[in-house]
Amino acid sequence: MTEKDNSSIRAQISRNAVALISLVVAVGSLGYNTWRNELTEANRNVRSAGFQLMNEIAKLQQVVLLSHYDMDDVRGNPRVGWTHVIAIKDLAYSMPADVQTACDDLFLVWQDNWDSLANTPASLDKIDSSINNAKGKILRAIEALD
Repeated sequence: MTEKDNSSIRAQISRNAVALISLVVAVGSLGYNTWRNELTEANRNVRSAGFQLMNEIAKLQQVVLLSHYDMDDVRGNPRVGWTHVIAIKDLAYSMPADVQTACDDLFLVWQDNWDSLANTPASLDKIDSSINNAKGKILRAIEALD
């Protein structure tokens, strides 16, 4: 490159400085906007899944209480609880890892205790404790959103 070429490039940069700055600002803004939209969508998904999880947990808790305390074989049928537990486990995959773990634990506790729920206080305690743990993790995940 010759001296004339260097001065020519400097002159072009100088003449087009506003355009170059505008280009840098536009690319930077596009990158930030894309990142923010992705974060907002991820938060929206977690929030939506969290509220759906809380609804399913409330339905499961209703089955648990009706089964154990009221011995209601229709509304408190533990087999109905399976649909809620499976839905909870599936919805948890849209949540952070600690919520997924808590919901997987709830599934396992339910699996081990559902058939003795109506007549065994220890089963009620284990299921209730697991439900409360999952609810706490879900609420903390929702509160932690940006």
